[in-house]
Amino acid sequence: MDYIENRDFYISFLRENLTGERFLHTLAVEREAILLAERYNVDPGKASLAGLLHDCAKCFSDEELIRLARSYNIPLSIWDIYSPQILHAPVGSVFAREHFNIKDGDVLGAIAKHTTGDREMSTLDKIIFIADYVEYHRDFPGVDYLREILKDDLDNAVSFAINLTIEYIMRNKSVVHPRTIETWNSLIKEGKKLIDEIYS
Repeated sequence: MDYIENRDFYISFLRENLTGERFLHTLAVEREAILLAERYNVDPGKASLAGLLHDCAKCFSDEELIRLARSYNIPLSIWDIYSPQILHAPVGSVFAREHFNIKDGDVLGAIAKHTTGDREMSTLDKIIFIADYVEYHRDFPGVDYLREILKDDLDNAVSFAINLTIEYIMRNKSVVHPRTIETWNSLIKEGKKLIDEIYS
């Protein structure tokens, strides 16, 4: 991996602050993101950086995430307070900018959106979202099928992953974050629009 300047600095922080399992996950997400970027014609350097730093705020406690969100002026909803770990994505985006001096808006946006998704997602956003989902350590019902979809259709893979997420949350009688619902609705709406255009 030689896509990133200051890589050793980032690696040092992540190795010191993340659990061993989370650190290995991070490296695997970066690897998957680079492969997907090359497949879907996205800058592999941006994918590498966003993949490496996507969980840079995962080391913070719930209380610290809420405190940082407030200090960064990130709007907090009742859903964020209910499940503060969701904040590691938007907080991580600002933390990457402030602590690591990352200025690239595409990279910061991909970090911010990698957990819940968003109504508007670039190809890089989708790559980081799905790389987090399918990296080679992941083992859950549906992941192999998801990896097969991903070989040919990024949008369909993201839709399928959101579907799995919502089903899992509902089975566990937990709360689905509104942004996840918005992401699902947006993907379905966009998919229907494309189908209508093809057959009109």
